[in-house]
Amino acid sequence: MTKHFGTERALLAVLIFATLLVLAASVRYGAVDFSIPAIGRALVSLLPGRPEPTLEQRIFLELRLPRAVLCLLVGASLGVGGALMQALFQNPIVEPGLVGTSSGAAFGSALFFVLGGVFQIGASRWSLPLAACLGGILSTYLVFLLARSREDGRASIVLLLLTGLAVNALFMSAIGFLSYIARDPQARSITFWSLGTLSGANWRAVQIVAVSTVGGTLVALRYAKQLNALMIGEEEATYLGVNVNRLKWIILSVNVVIVAVATAFTGVISFVGLVVPHILRMLRGSDNRFLIVGSALVGAMLLSLADLIARLSLRPAELPIGIVTSAVGVPVFLFLLRRRRYVF
Repeated sequence: MTKHFGTERALLAVLIFATLLVLAASVRYGAVDFSIPAIGRALVSLLPGRPEPTLEQRIFLELRLPRAVLCLLVGASLGVGGALMQALFQNPIVEPGLVGTSSGAAFGSALFFVLGGVFQIGASRWSLPLAACLGGILSTYLVFLLARSREDGRASIVLLLLTGLAVNALFMSAIGFLSYIARDPQARSITFWSLGTLSGANWRAVQIVAVSTVGGTLVALRYAKQLNALMIGEEEATYLGVNVNRLKWIILSVNVVIVAVATAFTGVISFVGLVVPHILRMLRGSDNRFLIVGSALVGAMLLSLADLIARLSLRPAELPIGIVTSAVGVPVFLFLLRRRRYVF
């Protein structure tokens, strides 16, 4: 047991180091490259009594750095959300985007962009993430309501995925309609959200996503042992003292909050929550106490790498980050489906 935990701690230390390396590359390279001395001078300019930052330093402090930090937080949110959903349904092909959470959150954000000015709700810093959360809750509840069996009230994985695809299509159609009736600036924002982008990152977004990501991860860790018990079956978990229905609603709520808030600021970024937990299971098994923390680190690292590719591939322009994650995630998803054909 001691050796097992020692190996997990060593792996987590490696993941932390790798994440920091990717963060360093993310803040240094992009449409404009920053040298290490320039980064140091920009950070020093924040100290009291220092001269006002130069234009180059402001670009780093107000554009590049918050984008890199937000990318880490969003990747961590998606990774943790994927680990929670896969643990809850005991299936590695489930992720937040497949059960409607991401598309619903994007619909809530799009609705806010189009109608926010009409109802004069744009002044609050929490209006956009709140709209995304409500959209994510609506879509996720709709998926589970439609996929639930009439006999025992449970949702099979097959029906859940098929219903999720249908609900995703429904909400993406609604987003398309909102784009059609929106004015040009609003339509541009909705288009960016549907493809996934970090170009609008700022320190306010970092603060809000940090609250949801850190808070949601801590709550998830509190229920990691109960999720481990759920892996042996719902009936067995009940015998071990786990309130399965309560656990399901708590985990679903955590997933909706962390994914919806992240989606509110970056748009729909698919497949991170699918790939990350599966990679970790191949490395160290299915202990959710490790998977939740590891998924946060690997999710942050992989999304930062995807953002780096998106910024460097066509610079000074950039690809939407959702295109990069989908290009990697779709083959992995098909591979997992092929390996788990018995589910169907």
